[in-house]
Amino acid sequence: MTSTTRHLLLQLAASWTAVAGATLAAFLLDAYVSLSVLAMLYLTAVLVVSYWVSFAASTVTAVLAVLALNFFFVSPRGAFTVHATDNLLTLAALLGVSLLVSTLSTRLRNAAQMAQERERRARDLQRLASDLANLDEAALIVQAAQRSLHDVMQVPILVALVGPTGMAIHADPRQPTPQPGTEVRDALEHCAREGQPLGPGSGRWNELPDWYFPLCAGRQCLGALTLPARNHADELRRHAQAMADLLAGALQRAHHAAAAVQARSESQLQQQRNALLAAVSHDFRTPLASIIGAVSALQTQHDKLGEANRIQLLSLIDGEAQHLAAMTENTLQWARLSGQRPALHADWESMEEIVGSVLTRVRRRDPLRRVRAAVPVQLPLVRADAVLLGQLLENLIDNALKYSQGPVELAVQAGAGTLRVDVLDRGPGIAPEDVPRIFETFYRSPRTRSVRGAGLGLAVGRAIADAHGGTLEALPRAGGGSVLRLTLALHDAPAAPDEGGAA
Repeated sequence: MTSTTRHLLLQLAASWTAVAGATLAAFLLDAYVSLSVLAMLYLTAVLVVSYWVSFAASTVTAVLAVLALNFFFVSPRGAFTVHATDNLLTLAALLGVSLLVSTLSTRLRNAAQMAQERERRARDLQRLASDLANLDEAALIVQAAQRSLHDVMQVPILVALVGPTGMAIHADPRQPTPQPGTEVRDALEHCAREGQPLGPGSGRWNELPDWYFPLCAGRQCLGALTLPARNHADELRRHAQAMADLLAGALQRAHHAAAAVQARSESQLQQQRNALLAAVSHDFRTPLASIIGAVSALQTQHDKLGEANRIQLLSLIDGEAQHLAAMTENTLQWARLSGQRPALHADWESMEEIVGSVLTRVRRRDPLRRVRAAVPVQLPLVRADAVLLGQLLENLIDNALKYSQGPVELAVQAGAGTLRVDVLDRGPGIAPEDVPRIFETFYRSPRTRSVRGAGLGLAVGRAIADAHGGTLEALPRAGGGSVLRLTLALHDAPAAPDEGGAA
């Protein structure tokens, strides 16, 4: 027995059951109500079948209802003849109203089903749009769309995207990738090239067994997708096209976002290059000119210069060379740390040793010994690159010495899970409008243009702190001045090897 035959038998059984139920109810009420009321019972049976089964079943129910009412309750009972005109009109009215009710109820049922189906498809589109909104890579967007389309269509989906080197196929794991020269591949390429749907019901290549939908966003066609076609499924085809349009919009957004990121990156790189060239052309050329002038004077006028003048020129050369070395080191570190993931030579280091080496280098350039350090003993080890961390602290101290005439303090303090290093001065402080930009590369406050510098020291310090997963911030100091605070996270250091058991 085929499924169609089984379905017809079930509908016929529903009609017989409804009429039998109405007939039983009519027998129970026959002694108490009129023929019109009994006709309403049969009309109710027709209404129930028309709404819950089908129009064909309700039509059969209407005919059976008229026959049952005539046979069992219209005089003469037990026959299909009608003697009274009013009874004949009642039967005719029952048949007409039953067929009308069947038609209207079927339309109502179809409209309700269509509304539910459209609501479901609207939810599918909304869910797909929500899934795609959080993605910014073409591969992830295609995968999300394939999952959503498979959930709706219950068939594997094939997506082809047009790339700079040709068409890239994103095949569903449940189906093979079409090879060049096959019908599917040719149809995908034609659909993407022409920007028009193909397949049954589209008016183009109707003989194809599958649907092909272009992925067009505006005037640009990004590719095409294909899925098996279904007979008499215009609504489903339009729904698939709507989902393809959503996919195309998401791919276009991802493309624009990637292009914007690349353009922004190139713009920032160009700005950094321009700033670096400006710094090199000015801040590097000035000390070089001083060195060249001093060396020239020593060479050409050595015999005419006194001992004090020669010492002064040599001191000038030494100071300018150290300044150049510091700027060169900061520039190199900035170029290294400006990448996405700078490589660190991290190890377990002692902050006391790092601070000690920094103070040794700084005090060579600070004969007045204005730097005072407060470093507790037995500080926990930090996981860090000692060279970079030393350069960071040296930059902070040099910055404080440059802008302050009084003493500079360096304080180290270990807290709950963090290590804090403060560099404090009594200088003019940082203007509120400069705080958001003080760590920007090559930024110089208008108030400090008279002080020589390239605007790299604090920028490199912030980059080093970020590379270590720490923070570097500028704060006002109570009573005047500023505080540059470095905060690093502490981790459990490995246990020292047990040497007591060695023989």
